Amino acid sequence: MTLALAGFGTALPEHRFRQEELAGLHAGFCRIDAERERTLKALYRRSGVKTRASVVLEVADGRLDARQSFYPPARDEDDPGPATADRMRAYAEAAPGLAVAASGRALRSAAVDPSSVTHLVTVSCTGFMAPGIDAAIVEELALPRTTQRTHVGFMGCHGALNGIRVARAFTDGSPAHVSLVCAVELCTLHFSYGWHPDMLVANALFADGAAAVVGRAANGSADEWRVRAAETFLVPDSRDDMTWRIGDHGFRMTLSARVPDLIESHLRGWTECWLEAYGLALSDVASWAVHPGGPRILTSVQRALDLEPAHSGVSREVLAEFGNMSSATILFILARLKAVDAPRPCVAMAFGPGLVVEALLIT
Repeated sequence: MTLALAGFGTALPEHRFRQEELAGLHAGFCRIDAERERTLKALYRRSGVKTRASVVLEVADGRLDARQSFYPPARDEDDPGPATADRMRAYAEAAPGLAVAASGRALRSAAVDPSSVTHLVTVSCTGFMAPGIDAAIVEELALPRTTQRTHVGFMGCHGALNGIRVARAFTDGSPAHVSLVCAVELCTLHFSYGWHPDMLVANALFADGAAAVVGRAANGSADEWRVRAAETFLVPDSRDDMTWRIGDHGFRMTLSARVPDLIESHLRGWTECWLEAYGLALSDVASWAVHPGGPRILTSVQRALDLEPAHSGVSREVLAEFGNMSSATILFILARLKAVDAPRPCVAMAFGPGLVVEALLIT
């Protein structure tokens, strides 16, 4: 039985940062000199991001120091910022509402009654709470109280693809199963204080958002987006090049400068072998949904796979408009591609700690 991606829904926090004002906020985290501030602002300009939504913003307009109170300026060079407990309280307050909003929109897009949902898969790597966002979705959207719940946690930016793989397994088990997959990430709760090169890049890219997709058994109609295959690849010699760890003052990312080179070295051979198993060559793939880990990641994928710039156009649009929302981002991209009936086959691809590549083949 084949899983069809029947409908998508997305949700964002109410207010947004402009990228240039976020650079100023970040400078206040570091208590840096003028030269480092210029370096920081240049990094933000080159990020490919224009605006980002964030749950820490309390009002839409005005001076930045009056729009949010979660991140005060650093008291001194050793100030690490808000404690992880404070960040998790903010996650528990904001994440459920975004997850419910995205899930409700996905159900309406798919024309699926909430009472038909049999399985709920939630995805998040930026917060922990129990009862979780799954309980909120069941309660607020009136899903059956017998809905079977699975959580995909702390897997990073490719987590939504893992969630779809779980939903596909449920559909393989029974064509009557209807799965709702919801990813919610509040990355801006993990802005890092201090001058740490790895965290500078993370601060410049990550944003908040939620996205959901309804999966059900394919009925054979031509307009269905069907998941034909799912695959994963752990890149050799990459264990420390992308990490995501819990600290006392937020979750901390390591993103080494080697990641683009690792992608260029290993991605093509693996992708060609995977597609060949389904009778396809790289040139047969008509659309690409590549997670925009950053502009260098997208450029490395293009080089590795000899893709045209247009193949990453939607990925770059989503990065510019919303930033990197971790696991939710790939669903934003797929929703946009499906809305314009992008040509298929389509390959969705994302990268996470490991370094791991996750991919879907959609026909």
